[in-house]
Amino acid sequence: MDWMLKLLNGGAGSLASYLAAHVLLCLLPAFFIAGAMAALIPKASITRWLGRNTPAYVSYPAAAVAGSLIAVCSCTIVPLFAGIYRKGAGIGPAITFLFFAPAGNIMALAYTGSILGAEFAVARLVLCLLFGIGIGLLMSLIFWRDDATHDAETDDAFADKAQIAPAALGVLLSLVALLIAGTLKLWPLTTTVGTVTLPLGWAQAWQDTLFSWVPFDAAKGEEGVSFQGSVLIALLLTIAATAWKGLDNITDGANRWTWVALGLAATTLLVAAARLTPVAGGLEFALTGRVLGVGLTLWAVWHYARQLPADDWQAWLWEAWRFVKQIFVVLVVGVFIVGMVRQVIRPEWIEAVAGSNTVLANAVAVGFGVFMYFPTLVEVPVARMFLDLGMHPGPLLAYLMADPELSLQSMLMVAAVIGRTKTAGYVSLVALFSTCAGFIYGSWMDGAVLQAVMMALGLFSFVVAASYFWSRARGAITPQA
Repeated sequence: MDWMLKLLNGGAGSLASYLAAHVLLCLLPAFFIAGAMAALIPKASITRWLGRNTPAYVSYPAAAVAGSLIAVCSCTIVPLFAGIYRKGAGIGPAITFLFFAPAGNIMALAYTGSILGAEFAVARLVLCLLFGIGIGLLMSLIFWRDDATHDAETDDAFADKAQIAPAALGVLLSLVALLIAGTLKLWPLTTTVGTVTLPLGWAQAWQDTLFSWVPFDAAKGEEGVSFQGSVLIALLLTIAATAWKGLDNITDGANRWTWVALGLAATTLLVAAARLTPVAGGLEFALTGRVLGVGLTLWAVWHYARQLPADDWQAWLWEAWRFVKQIFVVLVVGVFIVGMVRQVIRPEWIEAVAGSNTVLANAVAVGFGVFMYFPTLVEVPVARMFLDLGMHPGPLLAYLMADPELSLQSMLMVAAVIGRTKTAGYVSLVALFSTCAGFIYGSWMDGAVLQAVMMALGLFSFVVAASYFWSRARGAITPQA
């Protein structure tokens, strides 16, 4: 019984920490972006760059470039992946985008370089790029029949539109700016503009209670629930209740609950951008540059949304709400299960088996990344801890490639978008290529430089050649592609 209670407490604590710290400024804008992609962007605007019939030398680099500019975690990238996939992107480029964005974005690489060294960051970039494209090519090869069917069925109602309306483009760019303003950890967003202490003497006692309910170990990348986090959870539950009444039938027109839900969402984003810190005798409210950035981008979203025809903005909100219902429940389940599993798995185990560069050590590191998911960028200092404790650089890179991609919750979310069969294929390929990447980098670090380079280029060249000729033989691509 004590063991079961420990597991349940671990799951509940993991879920509370995740909702308090990561859902709002990352995931909430992502759902609105995905809805805008599905409802406001013509199919031709996506298929021009990422479609299954676009030449591979255009679509796959375009997917990687798009992913490199979005500094978000695997859970946040799934709604964006769902948006471009539903709008007509080929399964291959869409998978490359899904794989590369969490591990190969600019922020992740910069942070990796600052904590683990420039050589490690370069290895992560090169191998993520090569193998991300390789995984996408293999997915397009394996599931080319399903991809062709998906392409024919995708959003036929918009097939005759060639350009995105200026107001729709303004909404989409403003939402992307909102995501960046809420997640980028750079000056001036992180600077404090001013502070004020609110006379809330009970704030510190409530914070102590939260830490006793949800204990955590920062050295392992675990997070507790802060005072501000508890406020955000309460607001998130209120948004859910009002959105169910205001967005579920939005295609029939808005009602008062629609505006309440949207107003609460905007208010919550602003609260999440500020800093609420319990101090002796009160609660310190810090106005940050992020609050100003989020407020400005929210105004821009509102400004352009008002210019949309009623059918368009209603379709946008409906698609965003549809993605929430499709993905968010499995996200919650996944985070809860991961929290339970983390109570069983110990970091010392992987440290014991990953001290050398063997295939088994790299495979164990990949499996560890699945069940010990850490929020975006947190996996880097955790990797530093493992490195200091004796983990070989090869398995460490395998872990860094797998952790942002194969968290249990992200796998469940991806399955809700593309189905269990394709998800199983994607997970298997990521696990295989992450293991190979770790082994190759480990060989490089052990002195087998030429052997490592030849293994990486040989594996990638084989994937490219096999994908091309097999697809040609089956008629999946044209000779020009």
